[in-house]
Amino acid sequence: MKTLMVGVGGMTNGGKSTLSKSLHEQIHNSCIIAQDSFFKDDSVVPVDSNGFKQYDTLDALHMDKMMSEVESWQRDPESFLRGRRLTSVHTALSVNEEVFVLIVEGFLIYNYRYTKPLNELFDKRYFMEIPYDVCKMRRSSRVYTPPDPPGYFDGHVWPMYLKNHQEMESMVSGIVFLDGLKSKEELLSAVYKDIGQEIKRLREKD
Repeated sequence: MKTLMVGVGGMTNGGKSTLSKSLHEQIHNSCIIAQDSFFKDDSVVPVDSNGFKQYDTLDALHMDKMMSEVESWQRDPESFLRGRRLTSVHTALSVNEEVFVLIVEGFLIYNYRYTKPLNELFDKRYFMEIPYDVCKMRRSSRVYTPPDPPGYFDGHVWPMYLKNHQEMESMVSGIVFLDGLKSKEELLSAVYKDIGQEIKRLREKD
């Protein structure tokens, strides 16, 4: 059994979830673990001096639980995939597909470095980027629970993105940066081709 771990990072509303889901639909024996699924309850997320909830930090996430999920897949990808059959696009394992693929997507997947750095586990790393004005427009068009308070994007979201991005670049190499303004089809085609080549290489490897 061969495995491949793919990281799809990116800024808020950059298109990382859309790309990850599209890849999952195209790649047999694949699963997604989404960082957004591990947010702590709103009541325990800290507040800064401006009254803004600090959601764009690792402290707002149950990263221990997320890492447990990743490690569970590493131990037995086939069983992990079978456990998700009811919610997976691919409801049956393909006998001829020997490579199991885990897609991990999230806005801080490359910044987590406690116990075992998540970044070190990835075979492929991608990061979705869009300009400030596009990001702000997309963010304002979405409804969050709880909703963003006035000034939240400029007062917290964007400054934290810049901080986290700088930290990521200082720690991580080998990231392929993607232009989130390109069409979904163009992005999917390029990334799917890249991953497909790696899957082929793994299949041909002794």
